[in-house]
Order: sequence, then structure tokens, then C-alpha cells
Amino acid sequence: MGKILIVDDEDDVRLSLQRRLEREGHSVQTAGSEAEAVECIEKAETPYDVVLSDMLMESPNSGVEVLKATLLRDVFTEVVILTAYGNVANAVECMKMGAFDYVEKNIPGVDVYELICIKIEQALERRRTSLSTVRRLEQFARIQEMQNTKAVT
Repeated sequence: MGKILIVDDEDDVRLSLQRRLEREGHSVQTAGSEAEAVECIEKAETPYDVVLSDMLMESPNSGVEVLKATLLRDVFTEVVILTAYGNVANAVECMKMGAFDYVEKNIPGVDVYELICIKIEQALERRRTSLSTVRRLEQFARIQEMQNTKAVT
């Protein structure tokens, strides 16, 4: 399963998501602030597969800052931004910057925890596909290099 970081300043949300994702078999770490998240991202032995971050914590752009820190560490880590205050401009900005998705916490008639689990699985699949593609390209480059070396000799 995946290595996931949950970033949210609301203890109840953070702990509920952690329990749910651990039941799904994921390895989950949590952070209660933007600063704590950035520290976790930078100090992690291996990059996270998925970072799930609230948009509005210490500042209105906390989620954007977590997204930036995540992508600086590993461009293949997928980021899902959460918000209780849906804002189309924020969503567009995050998606342009490379976020996998943007989810509102308060959608009437929707089990948001179930939706987040679905988004996590989709993000993990995209990460696996991206990494597999890079490995195949590296393999292809090695084969081309070997063939070029043989042609020269």
C-alpha cells in the first residue's frame, strides 16, 4: 500500500483520516501545521507516495506551500488538497502547480472519507504508472547506449 502524509490543523479530521487510511492498509504519518508538514517531507527517509493537505491552516496558502515543498522533494509524489471552503481560484492554482486533485470536505450527501480513499487509490495508481514509465525510459536509454557503443567498436 502507500506511504501517506496527512496535513490538517483540525485534530479530529487528521485522526479520522489516519484511522481510515490505516484500516485500508496504508502507512500514515500526520502533521498539524504547514511547518510540521514541510519538516516531515524534508526529513522523510523516502518520499511520500501521497500527501493529503488542508488548504487553509496558518495562512490561506498553507496547502500551496505544502504542495511546493512536496514537489521540490519528489515530483512523483501525488498531492491532494482538502478544503472546507471551496474556492475555484485556489483549486485551479493548485491543479496548475501539479496537485493531483482538490476535494471539498463539506459536500452535502457525500461520504467525504470514502471519496478521499478513492482519490488516494487513484493517486497511488498514477504514481505507480509514472514511476514505471520512467523506469522503462531509463531501460530504453541504456539499451540505446549499449547499441551505440557496439556500433562504434
